[in-house]
Amino acid sequence: MTEEKSLTHTAGCCRIPPQSGVAFTLRGGQILRINDPFGEQVADLYAFARDDHSCSLSSGRSIDYASKIYLTKGDLLYANNSRPMFRIVDDTVGRHDFLLTPCSQEMFEILYQHHGHHPSCFENLYRAFEPYGIRPDQIGTTFNVFMNVGVTATGEVQVKPPISRAGDFIELCAEMDLICGLTACSAENSNNGSFKPIDYEIR
Repeated sequence: MTEEKSLTHTAGCCRIPPQSGVAFTLRGGQILRINDPFGEQVADLYAFARDDHSCSLSSGRSIDYASKIYLTKGDLLYANNSRPMFRIVDDTVGRHDFLLTPCSQEMFEILYQHHGHHPSCFENLYRAFEPYGIRPDQIGTTFNVFMNVGVTATGEVQVKPPISRAGDFIELCAEMDLICGLTACSAENSNNGSFKPIDYEIR
């Protein structure tokens, strides 16, 4: 598979190249479909209210109100002020992570002793959000689509290979006007050791 160098469009879909990210707007009522075209590839999603950047996606509120850590079809994703942001309207995978922050340069250095620059979801998100006037310090815990994180009885978190297969998808309905950031995740462990693109479509 040839690695793409820029955002491409096919049949109404947009493709995010491996280890990169984009930002875009959604109107309330529009559907965001995130597709894993080759399987076992994570996509980090974060969002802000379009007219109020202090209103942002909250894993804590979402997990609290759902009373579970694995959110899927029928569940709401909430903002930090308890306003609904997304409703999951379809989901062929059913396992996504909302516990771990987007991978960052510091994470690769601290967890993996990686020296030198490493592409990361955090960097890709803040660069994508920059034209909207959103600062890096405003980005919180992402909804990590297709990421498979297990939790043991003693509370340890374990990053496992995604269970998504080629063509799997999730669809989220925007509950308000949004600015969204979306990545094709850059962390080897999250993607079972390889980097692939992510497709998305706005309906």
